[in-house]
Amino acid sequence: MSRKEPDQQAPVVQRVRVRYAKRGPLRFTSHRDFARALERAVRRAKLPIAYSSGFHPHPRISYIAAAPTGVASEAEYAELALRDRMGPDDLLKALDAALPPGLDITEAIEAHTSGLADRMEASAWRIELPGVTVEVANAAVEAFLAAETVTVTRLTKKGDRAFDARAAVVHASVRPVAGGDGERYAILDLVVRQVTPAVRPDDVLSGLSLVASLVPPVPPRVTRLAQGPLTESGDITDPLRADREHPSVGAGE
Repeated sequence: MSRKEPDQQAPVVQRVRVRYAKRGPLRFTSHRDFARALERAVRRAKLPIAYSSGFHPHPRISYIAAAPTGVASEAEYAELALRDRMGPDDLLKALDAALPPGLDITEAIEAHTSGLADRMEASAWRIELPGVTVEVANAAVEAFLAAETVTVTRLTKKGDRAFDARAAVVHASVRPVAGGDGERYAILDLVVRQVTPAVRPDDVLSGLSLVASLVPPVPPRVTRLAQGPLTESGDITDPLRADREHPSVGAGE
């Protein structure tokens, strides 16, 4: 008896790229948890998602440079392949309504170009440091930036891995913020290249501890503000700009 061939799936006719945010308690959502939540939301919103071929079809959704668990973000990206065309604004509204508050779709645009993952050259991070004064944070950042290398160690699936956290940091600066009770503490603004192995905000904090013994008394609050192409001046630009400015946009396709 011959083995049954898998059903053929409908072809992809459109790809839509979405920008989404992880806010509040949902920052503790792992990438795997978010992927499950997004797939459930796609089904709940009845989007015409395309599926992979084979005996175990799965939704054709690609995720780009997801933030670590425990980190909030205003700049996460995913790409959805559709078997029927759909207006990006309609997709945004339907998908956002089907997701829990704190996982928020903030933009949707039709993909007209390739290589979105290659555009994610750097990320901008905001690290709030309650209990750390601006003076202490400034001194630690100056020591970090002055170092040629800052070797930190992170536990990975393959064991401890040592790498240079300094080389990936494009920009680092400190500014004050007033806490809710009037306390003033430091905010660390970072621009970090997305290299291999990835240098995360906690790796930079480990580096600050190594070079200046900076150990925040309470866990820092980390938010990714942007990710995308990196300019020579150290600024991060819009990774969806090429799709937004494509000649076919607004041409009545």
